[in-house]
Amino acid sequence: MHPTRVQLRPRRRPPLRLLPLGGCGEIGMNLTLYGYDDQWVAVDCGMMIRQDLPNAPLQVPNTGTLETLGIKPQALFITHGHEDHIGAVAWLWPKWNCPIYATPLAAALLRLKFAEHQLSGSAIHTIEPGDAMQHGPFTLRYLLLTHSIPESCAIMMMAGDYRVLHSGDWKLDPEPLIGTPVNATQFRALAPVDLLVGDSTNAPMPGHSGSEGDVARALVRTLEACSGRVVVSCFASNLARVLAIGLAAQRCGRRVSLMGRSMERMVSVAKGLGYLDDFPPLVPPHDLGYLPPQEVVVIATGSQGEPRAALQRLAQGRHPFIDLEPGDSVIFSAKAIPGNERPIEQLKKRLSQLGVTLFDETNHPELHATGHPAQEELKKLYQWVRPKSLLPVHGESRHQEAHREIASSLGIQAPLAPVNGDMVVLDQDGLRCEMRYPQPPCIVDQNSVVPHPGLDTPSSNGRRGSLFLALPVTASDTGWWRIGRLMLDSNGASPLDEENFSEWLDEQLAEIAADTLADLRQALQPRLIHWLAEHCQHMPDVHLQIMAAEMPSAEELNSRSF
Repeated sequence: MHPTRVQLRPRRRPPLRLLPLGGCGEIGMNLTLYGYDDQWVAVDCGMMIRQDLPNAPLQVPNTGTLETLGIKPQALFITHGHEDHIGAVAWLWPKWNCPIYATPLAAALLRLKFAEHQLSGSAIHTIEPGDAMQHGPFTLRYLLLTHSIPESCAIMMMAGDYRVLHSGDWKLDPEPLIGTPVNATQFRALAPVDLLVGDSTNAPMPGHSGSEGDVARALVRTLEACSGRVVVSCFASNLARVLAIGLAAQRCGRRVSLMGRSMERMVSVAKGLGYLDDFPPLVPPHDLGYLPPQEVVVIATGSQGEPRAALQRLAQGRHPFIDLEPGDSVIFSAKAIPGNERPIEQLKKRLSQLGVTLFDETNHPELHATGHPAQEELKKLYQWVRPKSLLPVHGESRHQEAHREIASSLGIQAPLAPVNGDMVVLDQDGLRCEMRYPQPPCIVDQNSVVPHPGLDTPSSNGRRGSLFLALPVTASDTGWWRIGRLMLDSNGASPLDEENFSEWLDEQLAEIAADTLADLRQALQPRLIHWLAEHCQHMPDVHLQIMAAEMPSAEELNSRSF
């Protein structure tokens, strides 16, 4: 008699789970959780500015889903020091009390934030690009990339048999000015990876993003052609740009001064880390009046039209140390962030009334380069690391869809364009969304994080469910246009005819005259409540987020319908 044969099935390996709580369907507020075998780590923890709310409060990720699911990250890994990646750490970290790992610049900026919040910085650990570490079932390695701030890193993550590359923010800059170009050999050695979680910001942009080296040469040519004082406004975190301005000023026989607290703080931190050793000596702003105008370059905050920034005070003649006059020049060495177009235009109008010559992205695009990869850079990196699947993050829906198209052209699977709150599962069958958890917005109010109450709808005993509406718009000459897909997420609410609702929304946007997103929201709110009351059996709690979006390029408009 033959013994009974027992067939042993191979044990299924646990899946890898990803839970983005920010940065998906929007640009800003990045936070992604990775879970394996019931252990979790977090990557980045950023904030965004809610331009559509009164006083433009900060919004931070909602951690309610983590608390509901009993998820507490055992470590927080920071890819770089931009506010949309570190701006919420001081607000949310006290709930987790876990170790924080960041490269030197990001760690220094976090320690300043912790000091402002009267938190101990002992949990912040500095890690050098290239270093690796083990945390529970996760092995992680920081890989240096180029971006518009030094030390931006991708994170290569291994858990079980899964190999995931979290790109962070990046570009392929052959001449970054600070740091070295991307090491292609290092990234080729990673191939193949199971999943790439990637930056979608410039996925609709053809070609390449441009180099800081080219911008530096353009700054020299521009300064050589200027006669009076020159004020250059850029983002304080773009230290390569700050260095390029200082060196261009020195080459043209001009002295350099800084204006704006964030600029002074960032330069101070960077000097302490050795990033600006070649930067020329600084002239205190109060001594600028003693110098001939043709010997002055001021590097100032305020490129986005911020009401209290240094450039705004100069435009209004309220700066205590210098006055701008005819013959002076102002260079905007930064791209207008969507939603800031009208404040920037008002700022430029004030400067023009002073007789100042303006240089900006419209008449001199060579004076700025974006920090995110365009299409050819995305393709090159993906050819190096050969991902099996892509999860497009860090972008609005149209950026994510463009990113998916690029992946498809390379034979990479990209079945999902996640939104915040999607529980994404990676296993031997690929990527899928297991569950969606709605993410009611949380804002910072009087030094505490509170839920935003949503629209003030009439009280009703029959109210049921929640409706989360994210509306990407751009300003037109006559009103506002909806850009890309309407993001509508209902949780227990009455079903909506989305096509009918979208058409109605487009009509309202075209009619409303509003200068800011906050004004637009205020005008749209009563109309929206009235429409929902007529079309929903039960009135839901409504959360509306109006997001500024860029106008699509002519190529995008020809290839897509918006």
